[in-house]
Parts: sequence; C-alpha cells; structure tokens
Amino acid sequence: MEQYKGRSFLQKIAVGPVYYYERPSRSGNRQQVRDVERELRRFSEAKQAVFAQLSEIYQKALQQAGEDSAAVFLAHQALLEDEGFGNLVCSTIQKQHVNAEYAVTASGEHFEKLLEKTDDAVIRARAADLRDVTERLLAVLGNCKAGPDRLEQPSVIVAEDLSPSETVQLERSKVLAFVTRKGSSNSHTAILARAMNIPAVTGIEIDRSWDGKLCVVDGYESMVTVAPDQNYLNQIKSKIEQESRRQKLLEELRGMPTVTRDGRRIRLYANIGSVQEADSALECGAEGIGLFRSEFLYLETDDYPSEEAQFDSYKTVLEKMRGKKVIIRTMDIGADKKIDYFHFKPEENPAMGYRAIRICLKEPEIFKVQLRALLRASIYGDLDIMFPMITSVNEVQQIRSILEQVKKELEKEQIAYGDPQIGIMIETPAAVMISDRLAKEVDFFSIGTNDLTQYMLASDRQNPELEEFYDPRHPAVLEAVRMVTENAHKNGIWVGICGELAADLTLTDTFLRMGVDELSVAPPFLLTVRETVRNLSMREED
Repeated sequence: MEQYKGRSFLQKIAVGPVYYYERPSRSGNRQQVRDVERELRRFSEAKQAVFAQLSEIYQKALQQAGEDSAAVFLAHQALLEDEGFGNLVCSTIQKQHVNAEYAVTASGEHFEKLLEKTDDAVIRARAADLRDVTERLLAVLGNCKAGPDRLEQPSVIVAEDLSPSETVQLERSKVLAFVTRKGSSNSHTAILARAMNIPAVTGIEIDRSWDGKLCVVDGYESMVTVAPDQNYLNQIKSKIEQESRRQKLLEELRGMPTVTRDGRRIRLYANIGSVQEADSALECGAEGIGLFRSEFLYLETDDYPSEEAQFDSYKTVLEKMRGKKVIIRTMDIGADKKIDYFHFKPEENPAMGYRAIRICLKEPEIFKVQLRALLRASIYGDLDIMFPMITSVNEVQQIRSILEQVKKELEKEQIAYGDPQIGIMIETPAAVMISDRLAKEVDFFSIGTNDLTQYMLASDRQNPELEEFYDPRHPAVLEAVRMVTENAHKNGIWVGICGELAADLTLTDTFLRMGVDELSVAPPFLLTVRETVRNLSMREED
C-alpha cells in the first residue's frame, strides 16, 4: 500500500482502478514542401475543425459545469482566431516552404515563450491554453483524436496535468476522480472538477506503474492511496457508507428553512452563471439567486448582445425561479474575461485595470442596453441589480444617474419596467473602508470574498505559485467582513457574502455572529450550508 498527501479540490471519496493518462506527443516534424498553397489550406481547414470542436466542448461544459467554467473554451476559440498566431503560421509556411504541422508547432512555441515571460500571472496562464489549442490543431492535421482515449470502465484518472478540454471531454459517468501532479485549487481543471462534483487531488508525484491498480482518492484527507490493503479498504468502505447516509439526511433538508436552533433566519441563495443553472439551483434547494453572473451573455456571442437577447435571458431566469429573489450582477468583463469585440488595450495588470463597472461608466451606451433589459425584465419576478468593483460613492451616484436616464427613456417609449433594489459588491479595500458612506447610497451589500482576498493580501488568486499566500481566512479579510456588516446594519441595509468563503463551513458560525444576513453559494453546497446553519445557535448559553 502506497499513500501520498496532496491538495484536495472537493471533499468526496472515490475508489477504482487507475487510468494513467499520458498526453501523446504531437510535435510537428519539419518537412520541406513544394505545394505551399496546399499547406495553407490544410491549416485553414484544421482551424475550422478545431473551432467546431471547441464549440461542441463549450456546450458540453455549459451543461455539466456551468457558464463560469465553460467560458475557458470561448477563450480557446479567441486564441485560435488570434491574428498574430495565424499570420505567423501562414508566414512560416510561405517563407520556409514547410508543412503545416511544423509551422503550427513553431508558432505555438514562439507565443508560449512570450506569454510565459510576462510578469502577469493571468497572461502567463494563457500559455497553457495556447498549448491546448496547438495540440488540437496538430491532432486534426495528423488525423488523431485529441484528448484521453475513451474509458472502458469507471476509473480514477491519473495524469501529469489535464487541460480543460481534456477534462470536459471525458465521459462523466466513467470518471471517478482526478489525481494530478500539477494544478492549483484555482486552476481551470479544479474549477471544472468542483462544478462537476468529481473529487480531485493535486500535488501528487504520480507513477506510470499505477496504471490498472486499485486506487482510493480521499478528498476529506487530501490523500491518494494506491494498492490499498484490506484493512484500509474496510475503513474507506465505512467512510463511504457514512457519506451516503449523510447525503440522504441532507436530501431531507431540501425544502426546509435555513434557520438556526434559536430561530435566526438566514437567506441561503445560489450563485449561477447561466440560465440553465437556475434549474440546478432549484433542485438543490436554493431560496433564491444571490449572484447571477450576466457576463455569460457577452462571452458566448461574437458581438454585443442585444437588448432583446438580454431581456429574454433575465425574464427566463425570473420565471424559472417563480417569485424567488434573483440578484443579477451587471457585466463583470475584463481581467481574465477578455472579449475581442470590446477591443481591450494591453494592460500590465488587468485584474486591477479596465474592467466591470469602469467599462460601464466609460461606455454608458453599452451599459444602458443592459440596464434597459434588466428594468424591463424586473416586472416578471423579484429582481435586484448589483454592480461590481465599486471603489467610490461617486461611482454609485453615476450609476443611479444613468439608471434614472434609462427609466425616463422607457417611460417616454411607454415601455413597462419595475423598480428593482440596487446593491453593490464589496470586493475592494476602498469599498470596505468607505462602506459606512456607501451604505447610505444603496439597498444592500454583497461581499465578493474572492477578489476581496486577492486585493487585501496583494496575492493574485490566479497564480498557483501564490496559493500558500492567498488565504481567504486571513484575519484582515474576516475583519473586513465584520466592518462591512456593521456599517450595513448601522445604515439599515442587509449584507450577504457571495464569494467562496460563503461555503466554508468552518466560518458559518463566525459569519452569523457577525450578523451576515445572506449566504450565496454554488448549488452543490446549498444543503451542507443549510445543515450547518440549522445546527447552530446564537445564544451564548448554547
């Protein structure tokens, strides 16, 4: 029996045979060619085929993991269509009279090196995405199948690393768990694994000799055990039975109120990133939607989504939720969510650059289209509007001014609209420090602990090298939550948490004692949070 300690992505247990996946090498060997036009055609046709593959994978990821996770494949399509990359491939074929495979390989390596040299961790991460794209091109050019082979039986996938497309293409029913050497808890594969409810452990020194051997992946202990002995298997079997019993008990909480033993009621909402995820939120017992990421409407189109397209999506979600609260965040575009038709200029630090509400205020005509759609949809349910990346009172006042302009335009056109409450996300230290003043301008706060943590700690959450420094439980982050909650209540407004900390069960008691009114989490975590709240009491004697 061999045991290895790593980092876990999800608290869950899996037992099964190892499928050792080793990505085949498809580097294009250099060959001199006479028919340059033929190679250019082959490259063009391969691009079209890969674009179609990525569209198919995107739709599959959308169904399995939601829009937030699926967005990476739109980014892959953007890399595939990148003018600089395409021009270099064609130029290499034409000038050097070489085959398309070699031109793709050489061009991919050139741009990967450029990306890896940058100081920006988000841009460096794009190198892995580019490798995924070039590999798919090489697979099409060589008439090979990209990604892992079809699994013959349910297995534990062991690999050096897995690209997002490799993760999504695997048959979900045949994947028991992931074990990788590379990858962080914020990697695309980790996010997909959590969204697909698949246990995964990373940071493990994997070995090819494991292939076919029985393996236990214990997400609770972040432990991988290869060739376990019978005694250990008996322990794991008992643990799985306990897990199964607990899941059945959790199911009984599906329609129960989220209330502490001494009667304190908490709003328990879901975070979603697409219209389809509203169904999952309801199935998991959400009392409402605490964060609907509207940027998916922008990420999945080749041009700015129309007012009607946005209106239809918002209306559909409201109708699905049947009168339950739906909080829609205006587009949080920028940083790692680049869209070609926005024509972003290169930035040294995009996470702190031109993004979210800054785009809306600088380009109000784009903003107004979304606000019109939101106001019109609000008559079909209980809709609130939330604005991201706020740093000043002036920004909120500008937002309200634009909102009033839009209402007047709708009145003039005799178009019906509702009167949604207005809230802001608290995700910058500036917003924390002036939360007393901001609370006088809005109806509610929602604390985005993911971005708040990275800004408070000056630690890029996308950079795996900084994972040990990115600590959402840092005293400064918790003090910020306490301060914001106190200032919200002092001014008569409610406050929620919609970042990943909302699902951290070790902090649920802390947040309730601070006075947090609402917790918004990914649908799979709703029942465990509800159970935790129902077992708590705010009375000191308890």
